[in-house]
Order: sequence, then structure tokens, then C-alpha cells
Amino acid sequence: KAVRNSKKLVLGLFKAVVLIGISYLILSPLIGMLSNSFFSDTDRYNPMVYLFPANPTLERYATSIKVLQYGKILFSTMIYDLSLMVIQLFVCSLVGYGFARFNFPLKKVLFGCVVVMIVLPVNTIMLPLYMTFRNFGPWNLLSTPVPMFMMTIFGCGVRSGLYIYIFNQFFRGLPKEIEEAAFVDGAGMFYTYFRIMLANAMPSVITDSIFSLVWQYNDTFYARMFTMNGDTLLSMRISTFSATIGNAYSIVDPTILKLYTYAGIILMILPVMIIYILLQRQFIEGVERSGIVG
Repeated sequence: KAVRNSKKLVLGLFKAVVLIGISYLILSPLIGMLSNSFFSDTDRYNPMVYLFPANPTLERYATSIKVLQYGKILFSTMIYDLSLMVIQLFVCSLVGYGFARFNFPLKKVLFGCVVVMIVLPVNTIMLPLYMTFRNFGPWNLLSTPVPMFMMTIFGCGVRSGLYIYIFNQFFRGLPKEIEEAAFVDGAGMFYTYFRIMLANAMPSVITDSIFSLVWQYNDTFYARMFTMNGDTLLSMRISTFSATIGNAYSIVDPTILKLYTYAGIILMILPVMIIYILLQRQFIEGVERSGIVG
């Protein structure tokens, strides 16, 4: 018994060391940025100060909020991202439901195209996408959000293939008796889908909502490719933040400029962290029930 308890103790300590080590590797960059964003100029050049600032200041955040126009740009970004998220959830859930519950010609081929959407690097279709919306009939749709909305409506938005796959996996796991009972009671296909099937798929809805919102929020690839207005998207403003604040305040010291950049990055991460903390339990449950691994 003593030997067994000793083995359990050693195994528990080993697991704790591994988890602490992995957590440190993942969180140390974020902790370093958060700590440095409160550093004053003297702290930055003081070799005795490493993690905890001796003279903490909020000046980096005050300046970053002003330069980023944080409240205004965050509001416009969230409106844009939430609009795309709602469309993406509707389209991808409907397509995933169709693949899971109905048989139709070329079903396997079309689902194979969905899988290709997941694994195909977007860089390979960058030029065709750009030219398509650059010469969209008589219109040039670049510098507008229209290309992103069009792609999302037709199920080709950011990571739409993954969301279709998640919904397909979840709907396949639901018992068919639920639908059969609804059909017997006289419910139509769309009524059954919206009021019964989608209501039971809330774990997948929350999972895909978080994924969609975060990836749209962080997107700079499509925004740059379609030359969208940087005054409406926080991800675009943060990508040029260092140069903007350096020019606006004549900061030439890259070490000090980096402290402002850290504050700007923390401000951008903050909304995503709040969303994840609020929906953490539902998100993990949705990932488990959707069969996502790796």
C-alpha cells in the first residue's frame, strides 16, 4: 500500500510539473507583455526590474486608447464581426444539417470540397479572390466589407469549412427520433430545424460563435487583401500602431515604443479574453460534444 501511495504521489507531482511547465511556456509571453505595459521609462532601463514595475504607470494605456480611438473602433469592429458571425452560423449550421440528415446526388463529393476548404491554405486562392472582387462585373468591390459578406453568405467565409464540419458532426450524433416525432406532429422541415434541431445544437452554436468571432476579430489577411478601411477595424489599426504612435508622439526609442505596443496588444486581447471567460464552460462542452481533437 505504501508503495502504491508513493507511486501515486510521484505521478501526481510529475503531472503537476508538466502542467506548470506547459502553462508557463504558453502564458509567459502574455504575462511579460502585461507586466511591461505598466513599466515607466525608468523601470525599462533599470536592470533590477524584471517582472514587477517599481514605478507602475497607466500612461501607456491612456495614450494607446487615445491613438487607437479604442471605444469607437472597438464598437465598429464588434458590429462588423458580430454581423459576419450571425450570417456564418446560420449558413454553416444549415449546410451542416443538410449533410448530416439528407441524401442527395454528389453528397460525398461536396463534403469532400468542405474538407478541402479546411486544409487548403487561403494564400493559394488569394489572387483569384482579389481579381474576382476587383472586377466584379462593372463594380470594384475592394475597400468595402462587401466581399467578406458575400463570401460568408455563400459559405466561403473565414474558416467556414470547419464550422460546417463541426455542425455536421454534431447533428449526426443527435437521434433521428427527434425529427421523426416532429414530422409526425406536422412540423415542416425548416420548423424542425430551427425550433428543435438547432435548439439541441447549442453547444456547437456556442463553439462556432466563439471561433467565428475570434477569427474575424483577429483577421488581417482578408482585410489587407480586400484593402478594407483601417479606421473601422481594430486588427488593422493595431498592425500599424507602433508606427502611428511613434510619429504622433515623436518617440524614436524602440525600447520605449515597444511598451506602448504591448499596451495596445493587451487592449486588443481584452475583449476576446472576457468573451472566453464568460463562455468557457459552454465552449469546452461544445468542443467535446462536437468531436474536435488536436
